[in-house]
Amino acid sequence: MKQLWEAGNFVRGLRSRMRFGELSRAPLTLLRLEVRGDKAECDWLTRPIDPWDASMPRVVQERHSSTQALHDAIGMREMLFLAISDANSAELRAYRQSAREPPHLVIRGSVTRERPMGNIKRVTSLVMRAKMYGFKFWMDNGILAPLETVDRRFGFAT
Repeated sequence: MKQLWEAGNFVRGLRSRMRFGELSRAPLTLLRLEVRGDKAECDWLTRPIDPWDASMPRVVQERHSSTQALHDAIGMREMLFLAISDANSAELRAYRQSAREPPHLVIRGSVTRERPMGNIKRVTSLVMRAKMYGFKFWMDNGILAPLETVDRRFGFAT
């Protein structure tokens, strides 16, 4: 019963704390939350490009969206471990929904409750901070690329 209460607190916290992003006013869309013992899984859709960025070049819009997605991934990790006390590890996945295509996986992380070695707050690079937490993603010129196409491009075995 405790896990059910904590999952509810996580969802409510997501709605209130992650309602708006730093670079996008759109809310996150939670796709799935699963808690089993000390492991959790969480999938969500990244925020779409903010309508106020419409006058900017497309590359700037996509960079803002990618930066927001990394901020959100770190925030989701923090919220999950704050809300669900028994969780010691989690699989977090962020998908980007394009207009006419199915969602593409852009961020994947096998994260743990323990903070990485060193003082992560002193790391100024958002990309490096996300990597230190355990997130995996591919950025091309500051824009997140779908992980499936990266795996195929380099011939990685899954």
